[in-house]
Amino acid sequence: MPDTTDQARGAASRLQDSRALTTAARIGFAMNGLLHVMIGVIALGVAFGGGGEADQGGALGQFAARPGGVFLLWSIVVGLWGLGLFQLLEAALVRGTDKDAWAERAKEGGKGVAYLAVGFTAFTFARGSSSDSSGQTQTFSARLLAAPGGVVLLVVVALAILAVGAYFVVKGVKQKFREDLTLPAGTAGRGTVVLGVTGYVAKGIALGVVGVLFAVAAVTADPSEATGLDGALKALAALPFGVVVLTAVALGLMAYGAYCVVRARRARL
Repeated sequence: MPDTTDQARGAASRLQDSRALTTAARIGFAMNGLLHVMIGVIALGVAFGGGGEADQGGALGQFAARPGGVFLLWSIVVGLWGLGLFQLLEAALVRGTDKDAWAERAKEGGKGVAYLAVGFTAFTFARGSSSDSSGQTQTFSARLLAAPGGVVLLVVVALAILAVGAYFVVKGVKQKFREDLTLPAGTAGRGTVVLGVTGYVAKGIALGVVGVLFAVAAVTADPSEATGLDGALKALAALPFGVVVLTAVALGLMAYGAYCVVRARRARL
């Protein structure tokens, strides 16, 4: 008879392969794409002097303010929670005990937690409340700094975010995202590759700046420096040729969103 571990693995595999969960995961990719398109739109407005929060909270707030926004928000909740669960199961089903296996578990599990977290933020908006992503990031940084060894902990967070940003850039440049989906033929396939390269690199750059801001918060012991994605994108605007830089990143985030929408249909699940 199979042991308990094999039974649990089999149950996890059946759940992951279920039509309901794979459908929810595909919806999650599409909803994640819409979020990134909206973040890009807000960032583009910021580049040219507009306002708004260029992060998940700002994007969800924009959706909430539109007719039918509640339906869209609940679709985001269901999709991202489904995608988050799918990724957690993917992590649990990784075989092996060597460092590569654990790295793969960490990668897939991290994705799952991230999707679930954004889904929870969407849940807050869907229930009629709101959420300040930048404020939450600063609160998180303040709590870390107040803990024993807080500066070191915040540096670790900064390095982790920088590593994720580098991962996105490398994945885009080397076109490793091709492994995640079945590319359409012809012009559509070439267009998808362009969206993937542009989108992954742009998101990697944005995450890299988020990591730098966390590092600054650690070095200065000032949690207000860690302002999340919104602060990172607005920091780009303050650079020399900031309008050009932020415009490029904003368009790249929109490209990443479009890629995610394509992935919703073409993902290998």
